Amino acid sequence: MNEQEKFWSGKFGNDYISRNNSKKLQINNNYFFKKIFQKKYRINSIIELGSNIGNNLLSLEKLFKKSSFTAVELNFKACNILRKKRPNFDIVNNTILNFKTKKKFNLVLCKGVLIHVNPNQLKKVYEKIYNLSNKYILLAEYFSPSPERIKYRNHKNKLFKRDFALEIMQKYKKLKLIDYGFVYHQDKFPVDNINWFLLKKTK
Repeated sequence: MNEQEKFWSGKFGNDYISRNNSKKLQINNNYFFKKIFQKKYRINSIIELGSNIGNNLLSLEKLFKKSSFTAVELNFKACNILRKKRPNFDIVNNTILNFKTKKKFNLVLCKGVLIHVNPNQLKKVYEKIYNLSNKYILLAEYFSPSPERIKYRNHKNKLFKRDFALEIMQKYKKLKLIDYGFVYHQDKFPVDNINWFLLKKTK
């Protein structure tokens, strides 16, 4: 594991679980995804890379009831919590880069995850995201038009902002931006200041 992966798989990652496990946050999360998928999309299989305790997948489950759900999460404690909540989900305790499967998914989700990936490994992560998708990719992250390193709760080299969507589209020309938006932290249902980008893989 690299520096960032060790950080999230250890005590800090465990503490993060407690900070983000509340009914209010889940309600706000439900609103977030309902807003993104207000149009009808055919999605029968969803994978989230960096799922933590599954808040995002639980929200998507309300919208895509017939879908299958796969979670990839490096924090062992978070995986166990999600297994108890949804034993029917396919939950994999692994890093994004070490995760391997031959399956393809209608939707690949990364929300608040790419900002914590070591920038030197982003190209490999983009490749993983692209290869896992056979239809849609949803990226929801902090945005910056140029790469920035920011202290995260007084920790260095743990948060990196940039234009993730543009970078992955430049790398893979078959990706088309079909929708995007911004969620403000002062919204009625706040989920932090997040920019989201819905991409579609063209043939």
